[in-house]
Amino acid sequence: MNAAPAPLRIGNASGFYGDRFDALREMLTGGPLDVLTGDYLAELTMLILGRSRLKDPGKGYATTFLRQLEEGLGLAHERGVKIVANAGGLNPAGLADAVRTLAEKTGVPATVAHVEGDSLPVPDGYLTANAYLGGAGIAACLRAGADVVVTGRVTDAALVTGPAAAHFGWGPDDLDALAGAVVAGHVLECGTQATGGNYAFFREHDARLLRRPGFPLAEIHADGSSVITKHAGTGGVVDIGTVTAQLLYETGGARYAGPDVTARLDTVRLTPDGPDRVRVDGVRGEAPPPTLKAGLTRLGGWRNEVVFVLTGLDIEAKADLVKDQFTDALAQAGGRPPAEVRWELARTDRADAGTEERASALLRLVVRDQDADAVGRTVSGAAVELALGSYPGFHVTAPPGKGAPYGVFEARPVPAAEVEHLAVLPDGTREVIEPAGRTRELAEVEEPPLPEPYPSGTPTRSAPLGLVAGARSGDKGGDANVGVWVRDDDAWRWLAHELTVERLKELLPETAALTVVRHVLPGLRALNFTVHGLLGEGVAAQARFDPQAKALGEWLRSRSLAVPVPLLAGVPLPEVTA
Repeated sequence: MNAAPAPLRIGNASGFYGDRFDALREMLTGGPLDVLTGDYLAELTMLILGRSRLKDPGKGYATTFLRQLEEGLGLAHERGVKIVANAGGLNPAGLADAVRTLAEKTGVPATVAHVEGDSLPVPDGYLTANAYLGGAGIAACLRAGADVVVTGRVTDAALVTGPAAAHFGWGPDDLDALAGAVVAGHVLECGTQATGGNYAFFREHDARLLRRPGFPLAEIHADGSSVITKHAGTGGVVDIGTVTAQLLYETGGARYAGPDVTARLDTVRLTPDGPDRVRVDGVRGEAPPPTLKAGLTRLGGWRNEVVFVLTGLDIEAKADLVKDQFTDALAQAGGRPPAEVRWELARTDRADAGTEERASALLRLVVRDQDADAVGRTVSGAAVELALGSYPGFHVTAPPGKGAPYGVFEARPVPAAEVEHLAVLPDGTREVIEPAGRTRELAEVEEPPLPEPYPSGTPTRSAPLGLVAGARSGDKGGDANVGVWVRDDDAWRWLAHELTVERLKELLPETAALTVVRHVLPGLRALNFTVHGLLGEGVAAQARFDPQAKALGEWLRSRSLAVPVPLLAGVPLPEVTA
C-alpha cells in the first residue's frame, strides 16, 4: 500500500507591494518550506505599475521582489525552496529576464519560468487591462522544473493552487482538492493578517507577540485539506479567530469563484490542531464560471485636498465660515468651480483639552475635476488667501498643492476561452493552458436556515457590538465588504437574527442609501455584508476618508446596540476616551 504523500509546505512572504522587505529572508531561514509565495498585486498596484511602464516600457513589474532575491535566490537554492510570485505585474517576461540576469550575477543555478497571457487589449482611455488567471500555468512551469516562477495578474489563491496541483498531480476535475487549496491560498495571501495582524481581538493576546507577527504558511495535504501555521518562534498568533477573519476578508457569498474552481465557503471547517495550528478541511468545490474577472484601470481625473485645523471653541461656526469664504473665493476667481467639492468635518477635538492637538478638529476639503486647472492653482490659491482673514487660529495641515491625478479601477467579466493563458517554461517552450472544460454559471446559494433565536425576554444592555463580535473589512473596486463573526453558538443565535441589513444600515448611516447584501455562513458563525458603491470609483480615486474600507468593520464594532447580558459575562469593558 502506497504511503500518503507528505504535505506540501507553502509559505507567504508578501501581502502587498510594500510589505515587510525582510520577510522573504525570514521565511527562508525560519523553518522548513517547499514553496515560498509572494503577492505583490492589488487593484491600486496595477495602476501604479501602469504609470511606471509609461515612463519606462522595460519596467511595469515589482522591483522590490528583485531586490529581495539578491539574497533570497541563493537561500532558496540552498534549501530547495521554489519561489512563486505575481511580481511580474504588467511585464512578467521582463521580470523573468531580470531574475535570470541576477542568477548569473550571483552564481545561483536557478531555472526561471513565467506565466503570461493575462494582458488584454486596452480600450481607449484606459491604462491597463488584465484578466485574472488561475494556477494551471504556474503548475506547468513547476512541472517543467522551474525554481522561480513569476506571473502577471493571477488570482491571489493561484499562487497556492498552482504549486499544490503540480506537487500532487491534481487535474482540473479535482474540484474539492483545488477548492481546499483556494481556501488555504486566500488565508495566506495577505501575509500577517492570518497571524494576528489587523485582528479585532488583538487585546486578548500578549502585545509582545503582536509586535512583529511572523508570516503564515500552509501544510497542504493531497486531498486539499491544510493546516495553517507559522514558523516556530516567530511572533503573532494563529487560531480559529485569525483564520476566520482572513477567510471573510474581501469575500462575499458562499460561492468564492476563481478560474480553477469555485470554492464553497459554506463548507469550510476549522478546528484547532495544536498551538498556532488550525486545520482547514471539508471544503467542497464546483466547476468554475465560464468567465474570468478582468481588471481595467484608467486615470479618472484630477483631485486636490486641503485640511483646515479648527481649534478650541465654536468649531461648527468656524467650519461654516471657512466653507462660505472658500466658495466665495472660487466665485471671485472666475471660471467654473470644480465638478465635485466635498467637505467633511472630523470632530477630533476634546473639551478643556490638555494639548492643542487634542483641542483641534479637522475640516477636510476634497475637490475633483477632469480638468487639472480646475483643482490646481485656483483651489490652492483660494485656500492660502484666507490665511489672515478667516476663523481665529487659521492654519492647515500642509500647504495646498497643485493637485494630482487619481485613478479608477473597473472589473468586467471576459470569456475564459478568449484569454490565451501561457506558461513560458524554463527552456522557452510556450505551453498553452486550456480553459476549464467544465464550467458552471455563478449563482447565489439559497440562504441556509438560521439557528434558533436567542431566548426572548433575556435582559439586555446597550454595548458596542465589538464586545462580542469580531469583524474584518476591505474593498473590491467601488464596493466594500464587512465580515462579522462570533466565537460561540449562543452569540451566533443572537447575531444571526440581530444583525440584519436594516440594522447594519442603522449602525452605519453612510450605507443607508446603498444596496447592501447579507450572506450567511453558519459554519464560520459569520455574516458577510457587501456594501455596493460605498467606495465610489475605488481606492485609487480616494473618494472616502477610508478609501479601502479597512476600518469599516471596526467602526461597526464600535457601534452600540442591545446585547443580551449573558453574552457580556466576563467581557472587559472598552476603553473610554474623554
